[in-house]
Amino acid sequence: MRSVYVAGLGRGDGRQIVELGLTELLTRHAGRVGVFRPITGAGDDRTLELLNARYRLAASAIGVTAEDAAEIYARQGAEELVAQLVARFHTLERECDALLVLGSSFDTDELPRELAFNARLAAEFGAPVIVVVGAYGEQAAEIAMEMRTGHQVFSDLGSTVLAVIANRAPQGTAVELDLPVPWYVIPENPVLSAPTVGQVMRSVNGKQIQGDEEGLRRDVLGFVFGGATLPVFLEHLTDGALVITPGDRADLLLVSVAAEAAGTARPSGVVLTLGEEPTEAVRALTARLAPGMPVLSAASDSFTVATTLGGLEGRLTADNPRKAETALGHFEAHVDTAGLTDRIELARSDRVTPMMFEHTLLERARSSPRHIVLPEGEEDRILRAADILLRRGIVDLTVLGREEVVRRRIADLGLDLSGVTVVDPLTSPLRETFARKYFALREHKGMTIERARDVVTDANFFGTMMLHCGTVHGMVSGAAHTTAATILPAFQVIKTVPGTSIVSSVFFMCLADRVLVYGGCAINPDPDAEQLADIAVSSARTAERFGIEPRVAMLSYSTGHSGSGADVDKVRDATALVMDRAPDLLVEGPIQYDAAVDARVAAAKLPGSKVAGRATVLIFPDLNTGNNTYKAVQRSAGAVAIGPVLQGLRKPVNDLSRGALVTDIVSTVAITAIQAQEVAR
Repeated sequence: MRSVYVAGLGRGDGRQIVELGLTELLTRHAGRVGVFRPITGAGDDRTLELLNARYRLAASAIGVTAEDAAEIYARQGAEELVAQLVARFHTLERECDALLVLGSSFDTDELPRELAFNARLAAEFGAPVIVVVGAYGEQAAEIAMEMRTGHQVFSDLGSTVLAVIANRAPQGTAVELDLPVPWYVIPENPVLSAPTVGQVMRSVNGKQIQGDEEGLRRDVLGFVFGGATLPVFLEHLTDGALVITPGDRADLLLVSVAAEAAGTARPSGVVLTLGEEPTEAVRALTARLAPGMPVLSAASDSFTVATTLGGLEGRLTADNPRKAETALGHFEAHVDTAGLTDRIELARSDRVTPMMFEHTLLERARSSPRHIVLPEGEEDRILRAADILLRRGIVDLTVLGREEVVRRRIADLGLDLSGVTVVDPLTSPLRETFARKYFALREHKGMTIERARDVVTDANFFGTMMLHCGTVHGMVSGAAHTTAATILPAFQVIKTVPGTSIVSSVFFMCLADRVLVYGGCAINPDPDAEQLADIAVSSARTAERFGIEPRVAMLSYSTGHSGSGADVDKVRDATALVMDRAPDLLVEGPIQYDAAVDARVAAAKLPGSKVAGRATVLIFPDLNTGNNTYKAVQRSAGAVAIGPVLQGLRKPVNDLSRGALVTDIVSTVAITAIQAQEVAR
């Protein structure tokens, strides 16, 4: 068990990004992670809400409120307050493998001095400290001095300091510093400090008269006040700007909406003041031009609204996951998370939870980003996944589709996809090049150049040709296409790895405490013994590539020599072929599912087996058995099924379920990127 105490030095340190980043780090390495806030201020604890919503924490708790803490301190003294908090900490600690303590900021002079009290708690908890220093608007020399002070103060107060982090430093600040512990500088990110349109609405007691819930999550990066003429107004209208204008200025509302529809500027929204709302005719036009743009109505005048919003800053909240993704990407870009993990001395748990496995995928993909093409660029789920992938810096992306349609959906969804490349296969200058290459590949099958020009306009064929020609490193499709539409181009163009006779697939089945690999659950209805052996060897290699030690169970309705029949004989023959082709693999078969995964059953049916009861790769004899089993386990046991992940192709192509969630798409793209890293070697 390890605990870490995050302590701020002064107000305005923006330590939420550090707390979020550390929770992400802990959940990569520990199965049961908890968060403890010893003392909280008035109102809801938004950070705890965010961390609970995002990470499915094993435990989270508040020690006492600031008001109660002040009363305990006044009546019974500091020792009693500390004793109660220590008892609460240890109760929570017993429920967790790792515990993050969120240091408190006090708004009262009746408690002991803030720094000393946080240091005392850290010492009593036995938790090393990460000191967070606010660096907003400061010069490099001032930041260095604050960081030295933070380290010295907590060290002098008896704390073990793990690292010092200066947060919200001006962009480009170069700090020179010599500390005995690691230190990091996180620059200010305007998106993180920007309020959302929803925050603006609540601050001005407004109401939404156009747009949807998604629009309220847009970031407000500045303000434009609507008192000018149209030409002057347009000169100041920029991406992310919130327009504040009297409600009777329908002209400024219309030009703001038109700018978004035309793509010349993408304001975050419009606030109409004085309680004036546009006519039905105007609203019908604006809703048609830019249905996703949020339009708010506020009763106050423009000056009052502007004054109210002057000091408004954004916060990370549970209802805005995109901002959390941005924060994590920003944290990971400026903090050596691997080095910090070593400092915390987190031993990786023997248990592998779904969240830990998903974190590992993203971490590995990010370590050497690959370029992935997503042919279904007009699909909302694909665009939402692309937004997450780019915010986290996991991959480079190209999406295919009609550019005006894709850009409009991006704007309507309020996404930031400035880093994505959008390509329309129909108008791309690559179309002719790809047509000629495809014609050369398929001429022996009767392909003509004229037909090839039509074929490559299909998004999946175009994406596959991008992969074939090296323009991208991998492809993910299937959210809006059948499996056949996704993989047929790969069969024709990419083809199989030498020595592999069949393209197959696996699912990563993330159970509560481990990850299993299921092979043979898609694509091949009834593989023969040769093909089944290929599937087993490919699945074992896939498991190994993703950090799972392969112990292969060749499944059947019979275990060992207890049964006979054509189906059992096929599995028995396939097992022998696997042993011959890959003598380094641990493999057992035929074997029943219960004997493969349950040690007690294995001891009775196959005592002494190195695989029985410990299998990690389970190969199903046919599609019917495999597909039904993975779905039964997924639905009945609450397992997370990631896949199908295709294997056996020379370059990575992966198929999505048409019911894929955004998180499924993110995981599949990460897997594809990792496969592409392996190809590059």
